[in-house]
Amino acid sequence: MPSTLNFRRIIVAVVLSTTVLVSTTACGGETKSARNSLTAAEAAASPSPSSSFEKQKLAKTRFVANAGLAAGAAYQWIVKPFKAGKFKKGTKGRTFALVKAGLAGAFTYNRLKAAVNNAKGDPLLSKAVAPLSSGIDSLKNLGGKLRKGDATDADVGMFENVINGVKDAGKSAGAEVKDQVPSASQLSGG
Repeated sequence: MPSTLNFRRIIVAVVLSTTVLVSTTACGGETKSARNSLTAAEAAASPSPSSSFEKQKLAKTRFVANAGLAAGAAYQWIVKPFKAGKFKKGTKGRTFALVKAGLAGAFTYNRLKAAVNNAKGDPLLSKAVAPLSSGIDSLKNLGGKLRKGDATDADVGMFENVINGVKDAGKSAGAEVKDQVPSASQLSGG
């Protein structure tokens, strides 16, 4: 009986291996010109804004969404708990608040970088946001400081100033930013 079972396993393994080999060979058999025509057809089928106005409109919309999420996360999980004293040693729930603040710091930095990138699609918005790039870059390590509990009043104040600067820049360019608190899954998933 054991020899029959081993024989069956060998037959199944050979059949599966042959199936995989045949399917990969069949998929890889297209010619170079066929691949190029597929790529050209796919590129023609992909939707894209048809005018510079649509590109600018999408740039402002994306900027507002990303900056709003950044501002909401910063206020909800960094500024507000810091002002309430939740990051001070000995405070109940401090560790959890610090972890959330660290995640919010990384999320905010990521969304601010995306907002600056979106602003490049609109001439007025890109001019308004350009001076803030260095301030946003300075926030890169704040998430780690918050997570470790090393953030000071000056660090959180700088964070708040950069967020307000982005909101003011958007408002001056006709793209008013309103705080949008991201969900916990957005915060942890980035």
